[in-house]
Amino acid sequence: MASASSPPLVALGVLLLLLLSVSSAIAHGGGADPVRRRQRYMVVQTSHLMEPKSICSGLKVTPSANGTWVPLHRPYGPCSPSEGTPPPLVEMLRWDQARTDYVRRKATGEVDDVLDPARPHVDMMQVDFMIRGTFGIGSGSGYGAVIDGDDDDDPMILAQTMAIDTTEDVPWIQCLPCPIPQCYPQRNAFFDPRRSSTGAPVRCGSPACRSLGNYANGCSKANSTGDCLYRIEYSDHRLTLGTYMTDTLTISPSTTFLNFRFGCSHAVRGKFSAQASGTMSLGAGPQSLLSQTARAYGNAFSYCVPGPSAAGFLSIGGPADDGSTFATTPLVRNANVINPTIYVVRLQGIEVAGRRLNVPPVVFSGGTVMDSSAIITRLPPTAYRALRLAFRNAMRAYKTRAPTGNLDTCFDFVGVTTVTVPAVSLVFDGGAVIELDLLAVLLDGCLAFAPVAADFALGFIGNVQQQTHEVLYDVAGGAVGFRRGAC
Repeated sequence: MASASSPPLVALGVLLLLLLSVSSAIAHGGGADPVRRRQRYMVVQTSHLMEPKSICSGLKVTPSANGTWVPLHRPYGPCSPSEGTPPPLVEMLRWDQARTDYVRRKATGEVDDVLDPARPHVDMMQVDFMIRGTFGIGSGSGYGAVIDGDDDDDPMILAQTMAIDTTEDVPWIQCLPCPIPQCYPQRNAFFDPRRSSTGAPVRCGSPACRSLGNYANGCSKANSTGDCLYRIEYSDHRLTLGTYMTDTLTISPSTTFLNFRFGCSHAVRGKFSAQASGTMSLGAGPQSLLSQTARAYGNAFSYCVPGPSAAGFLSIGGPADDGSTFATTPLVRNANVINPTIYVVRLQGIEVAGRRLNVPPVVFSGGTVMDSSAIITRLPPTAYRALRLAFRNAMRAYKTRAPTGNLDTCFDFVGVTTVTVPAVSLVFDGGAVIELDLLAVLLDGCLAFAPVAADFALGFIGNVQQQTHEVLYDVAGGAVGFRRGAC
């Protein structure tokens, strides 16, 4: 039962600031302002010594939720509560490749036995680009770390920083008892369910336990009695397991959900990021945050992926207006994607400098995953080669450099005062055209796209390309929407 009151880095490094537009007369599609003219080129002042901004900039617009919202931040940068510098980009790209391979297998139903000794395992540190938000778990738990607010009635809500993931279904956090190295070190205090006055384990045989499906891990006692246990396995050999339980979830000082179901992890395998206490899952499965809050706020949510020095947000609920400010594209189902909890859309084409590339739409027919946690966008090879050729031709005045990981179109801007970069737009089914910001086109001086294995295979829209857009998942309405310049 939910009770809700009023709704409440990788940086470019050398490429920042002072964007100037050279516009064409092509109208923006999909519900945005029809008078707005799309850019053909972006001109940026550069310096190879320039660093990302050291001050966190706030939201550009009020989140368009007809519900509640929570701030989001990148794992690194001035808006992050964590200290430290980002890992090398090549390591992040290696992680991203392993993760998107796993999501593709999960979406298409390929067998992925992570315990098979004959199968080579990838053992790497989680060096992700995931956006993160802070949620309150439990009540009366005796902790001093709380969700920010003026309500002093219950200062006992433990704040937990959680990664936001639209491809996962079961929310989970680490819980005591959780000795190291059985668990991984984390920045937040460990949640102790024994100190929460509202927490309780889910009982085996209950509807909530049965809803775990493939995530179920038996019972704590013989003969299907006792507490419900869960297990989540990842294809890079990581694993989390523990007790499936309920407790109070605090999204904001004025918004709480009672009996929120989540995994209470008492053991992990593999190397997780210490910057997050777990994952707030937003997939379409019955266990996710979306499904558990649907009765209160409708079957919709949105987020804005911030730039390296900005704040973003996660909104639970649909837009407060009629949604006309969003460019929309349908959620699709196809024969390749058998997992209904993955959000899939369909690209129709790509524009570079205002010109549509000569790519047959059929190469995108395998579908494209909308993924909050993937880093870069992955395209069918035919589409990627056309994009790369057009982009290289438009950038031929600049010196190239060696690839960075799987980013094979990189430039050396040392000594260059200004750079003219062709605008890139993604064209979706239904007419939505998404103009990418400069930070969504170039990542550390490289074209921030890569190919998938084959045409007609499942692609990905990464969060680098989603930066500064509010992305609306209107699951009830069967659509994904985009609103530019939201953070």
